[in-house]
Amino acid sequence: MARTVAIGIQDYEQLITNDYFYIDKTDFIREWWESGDSVTLLTRPRRFGKTLNMSMLEKFFSVEYAGRGDLFERLSIWQEEKYRALQGTYPVISLSFANVKEQDYQTTRKKICQLITKLYAENAFLLDSGILYETDRNYFKRIAEDMDDSDATLALYQLSDFLYRYYGKKVIILLDEYDTPMQEAYVQGFWDELVSFTRSLFNSTFKTNPYLERGIMTGITRVSKESIFSDLNNLEVVTTTSDKYATAFGFTEEEVFAALDECGYSDKKEAVKHWYDGFIFGEHRDIYNPWSILNFLAKGRIATYWANTSSNSLVSKLIREGDRRVKTTFEKLLRGETVVCPIDEQIVYNQLDGNEAAIWSLLLASGYLKVLDREDQLYITVGRRPNYELALTNYEVRCMFLAMVQDWFNPAKGDYNDFVEALLTDNVDAMNEYMNRMTLLMFSSFDTGTIPSKSQPERFYHGFVLGLMVDLADRYVVTSNQESGFGRYDVMLEPKDKNDAAMILEFKVFNPRRETSLEDTVQSALAQIEEKQYEAALIARGIPAEHIRRYGFAFEGKQVLIG
Repeated sequence: MARTVAIGIQDYEQLITNDYFYIDKTDFIREWWESGDSVTLLTRPRRFGKTLNMSMLEKFFSVEYAGRGDLFERLSIWQEEKYRALQGTYPVISLSFANVKEQDYQTTRKKICQLITKLYAENAFLLDSGILYETDRNYFKRIAEDMDDSDATLALYQLSDFLYRYYGKKVIILLDEYDTPMQEAYVQGFWDELVSFTRSLFNSTFKTNPYLERGIMTGITRVSKESIFSDLNNLEVVTTTSDKYATAFGFTEEEVFAALDECGYSDKKEAVKHWYDGFIFGEHRDIYNPWSILNFLAKGRIATYWANTSSNSLVSKLIREGDRRVKTTFEKLLRGETVVCPIDEQIVYNQLDGNEAAIWSLLLASGYLKVLDREDQLYITVGRRPNYELALTNYEVRCMFLAMVQDWFNPAKGDYNDFVEALLTDNVDAMNEYMNRMTLLMFSSFDTGTIPSKSQPERFYHGFVLGLMVDLADRYVVTSNQESGFGRYDVMLEPKDKNDAAMILEFKVFNPRRETSLEDTVQSALAQIEEKQYEAALIARGIPAEHIRRYGFAFEGKQVLIG
């Protein structure tokens, strides 16, 4: 009989005691313990079982769960006597930053202090234990949401000391989703303030803590060492490109197919693989995200479950406001092509605005991209990052990005749809009317500054091209910045039906030194199409010359003229 598939449960004890559907990941306990690593930073995309595995570690090691072998007795970890003897024998400090998603530094700091204060409240028995000195008791009582930085950043260190004295054993510290406040700090603009606070907190907790037995931090990204880990030279970093713990997070194909058999969906294996397979951790391929699989098992319906679980605002912002190279690379990925670029798995958040490699590194860590191949480390020159061959992870991720691009045009949805219709019917007057209304609403969305930049038209038209790719995907192959004839065209629409019209679009910004009006700029764009023979690629693919339309787009600020 199939087990009940419960959605959203992240507490290990609740899953086991209710005999809900669970795939045995307890071998992670053995693998982590036998590694001997002092402090582990483990990154995985969201909804990949990080919180559940941290809950599992807490229930296995914590003295609070001594004698609870019933939580593990049917699972792989219980097969070895030495691990049965290890269960419930360590003081454990467990906390999560998953809900620290505030809009300013003071509120973020306050929420972290509230979490620490809760830990102290849970261990209030220490005040009456007789192991604290008067100064310790005074410190204990100062722990509050408004405590000063010196008390706050030492709080986990001090609690480790108190628990060590009481139990006579060093502590295990589990910190889940450590980087959630970091991402919010970058988006909201208080990065530097938060970095200073967390660097001190992490240093005292994980580096200079003589009462620490083992520590583990989980998150989506590996925040750069220079930002918050500058003092932690005892850190073992495990990312999505590492072989370590590769199958401990996410479901293997064998596990997924067994689950489909159990729940009566044996005939859905091919569809499930098409939509949800594709994650690669280290050398291990065919990893599936648990959230989509669990939702499919519960509902029996294919849908974009994982891609819709939380806001993708940071990813959307970076691509929408990215320069030409970012958008053209993204176009290739949406077309199902692979791209080769350098990757640095240390995410430097304050470089994301101008560093293309940092953007793709973030998308890789977040699970939206996968590594198909990487440059051999032996042949990389000193000081150069290795090149990786990247692709979108799977069909579900592609659907998410297509929906994201459509959302960019929501402020001008009606005008955008009308423009596309006018373009297809060659109604230039209507194209001009709708495009000018649309640019008034959309230009700032594609620019990174509060003051419109000189690159704004370029940012806009590349975002505009992505919109064409989504809306016309059933009728046209849309490409940009490709070689044809004697140069590179801006945009080309090649019809899938050779009886339809092909189109070449050239975008130019008004140059007052060479042109007296936008009409001159339009003519310059059209002349460039002719001179560079951009239609050569279309003609070579069997499109008759009389079926090729040519349009010049001239920009001056937010004003557009099409001819």
